[in-house]
Amino acid sequence: MHTYSPRALSRKFDASQFRDALSQFATGVTVITTRLANGEFLGLTASSFNSVSLEPPLVLWSLANSSSSLNAFSGNSHYVINVLSAGQAALAERFAERRPNKFEGIDYHLSRTGLPVLTGAAAWFECHNRSRYPEGDHLIFVGEVEHCEAQSQAGLVFHRGKFSGTGEA
Repeated sequence: MHTYSPRALSRKFDASQFRDALSQFATGVTVITTRLANGEFLGLTASSFNSVSLEPPLVLWSLANSSSSLNAFSGNSHYVINVLSAGQAALAERFAERRPNKFEGIDYHLSRTGLPVLTGAAAWFECHNRSRYPEGDHLIFVGEVEHCEAQSQAGLVFHRGKFSGTGEA
């Protein structure tokens, strides 16, 4: 059962205030990877990652409607969510940039579905692209986890516009 509420009646803040308030919430940092129809890999940095359910095992992340990667991620059957470790800030920045081949010179191995898993990631989740929900200016992806692995290491955190580690693992 879905419950929907009408839009908020008014806002007492602007977009800048909203972004500033959101920056106070420390988030983990992920790189979501998939493969294009032509065999090339695609990856992007995302901090909008959450668990949804233990049974079935579901996770979610979101992507801006304006993203050039939206169609590829929407149409693919699988993707991998790589949770970055404390020392991988450079990878987060690299996959946030617009550049032709983000995977050039990057160490990774392939998941069972042939998708890149970044070497050194604190954890990774191979997901079936179960459902998508449009909300506001983003598309919310819900993935059913088919395989996951975790390393015992500190994670990468983004807070107030800066990267830091979570401390000792």
